Amino acid sequence: MIASSEPRCGTCGRSLQGVQVSASRRSGTTDELGPDEPERDGAASDGSASDGSDGSDLLAALLDGMDAALCAFDADGVVTHWNREAERILGWSADEAVGRRGLAGWAVRSADAEEVESRLLSAMHAPGRLVHEFALLTKDGGRVLVRTQSAVVLGPDGKPAGVYCAFSEVHAQIDLERSIALSEALFEDASWGVVLVDVDLRPAVVNAHAAKALGTGRTSVLGRPLGDLLAQGVEELESALQHVLAEGAPPAPAEVWVSVRTPEGERRRCWRSGFLRLASPLAEEPVPLGVGWLFQDVTESKQVEQEASLLRFRTQQLHRASRAAAECEDPAEAVTVHLDFALAGFADHALIDRVAGGALTDAEAEGPVRLVRVAATPSGAPGPSRLAGRAGLPVRYAEGHPALQCVERVGAVRASAGAITAEEARGWALARQWPQDAVHALCAVLRSRGRTLGAVTFLRGAGRSAFERSDAMYAEDVAVRIAAALDLAGLAEEE
Repeated sequence: MIASSEPRCGTCGRSLQGVQVSASRRSGTTDELGPDEPERDGAASDGSASDGSDGSDLLAALLDGMDAALCAFDADGVVTHWNREAERILGWSADEAVGRRGLAGWAVRSADAEEVESRLLSAMHAPGRLVHEFALLTKDGGRVLVRTQSAVVLGPDGKPAGVYCAFSEVHAQIDLERSIALSEALFEDASWGVVLVDVDLRPAVVNAHAAKALGTGRTSVLGRPLGDLLAQGVEELESALQHVLAEGAPPAPAEVWVSVRTPEGERRRCWRSGFLRLASPLAEEPVPLGVGWLFQDVTESKQVEQEASLLRFRTQQLHRASRAAAECEDPAEAVTVHLDFALAGFADHALIDRVAGGALTDAEAEGPVRLVRVAATPSGAPGPSRLAGRAGLPVRYAEGHPALQCVERVGAVRASAGAITAEEARGWALARQWPQDAVHALCAVLRSRGRTLGAVTFLRGAGRSAFERSDAMYAEDVAVRIAAALDLAGLAEEE
């Protein structure tokens, strides 16, 4: 690239002194700084002319096609090369720049020229590249802060023949460095999961946090279908990724519930996810490269939020039931009111059984107990609870039945069919005198005035989860209100 020492172009093999003349004639990128290169043999081996135009065109295209501004100096500090990006930044054309000695008075203020030029030319005697920042002058008199990378150009004899200097505006360089630093930080130190998914919806890059959330290593997850990593929620997640590829990023984060496969079993997790469509910046038209998927595990906060919401709902139901029951003239009707309000969102069926022969004290509860059905929800179509058991016949509960255990223990009892077939689950429910679709049961004791009145049983079908401890606490609150109404109904009957 330096004319005085005739270094050769690594691409075309011609000396750059001869090349720059031809490039100047074709694109204005360089100018003639010395005698043209002597002509080679007049004809090629096949008899055609060989003037090196292909090599000069290639060099001119390479220089003008660079994204960075580039200029070069010979050993005396004369500008030998100046590409179009340098012209764009500073406004000086190649015709105006090439051939000038130094930068003083036109590209650099005269007061700063000596320091700037010495720093640039010092690259001839330094190993590697040198990076500097200083202000250059534009053609219209403005100033631009640039960052330069300069390195020595060696001649054919291996001695320094000049310097080339690539430069760009500092703010553009800083933006690039920030983008690179952000990418590296996201994939190394981010406290949320970051996954780059290709157009086939397979992970291409995964950061450490995401790999831990998926229960695998960073490399073992690459290229695998999402279905290999997630047991549930795959369809919803893939649908979101396909939507982003087709339509672009959604306006707000989405919460996706998934089940992650781990060596310890499946884990139910909630991931608050954001999606970004990735397109190639080098293509003339946007070409999708995949989707950037960022997610954060919000399972604990969602569970707390759900529990708080459920608690508010159940408290409101108890309040409404109490107000509605207070308007019932018949205490027995108040029993069914409490039961109906308790069922909403809690269970599919409910039964109330009363101790045969009247309430039991704690001492009397130690012997055999028989229960009589008082009220029940319809076993077929949904509807309000109905009073039953006018005849007073005991229910045929086998020994060890959960309702009997509840009365004997004076505490809540939970039961579940477990992992069995649908036919076996129907038999399990019918054997306990429950509707055939019941697979989960919760029995709460009815206590009033220090006596045991009976038990209330809540039943859930296969579409619901098993009863938990928080459900038992709610059932006991409902049982207290039902027991009070049932006790009042008994007193009314006695009167």
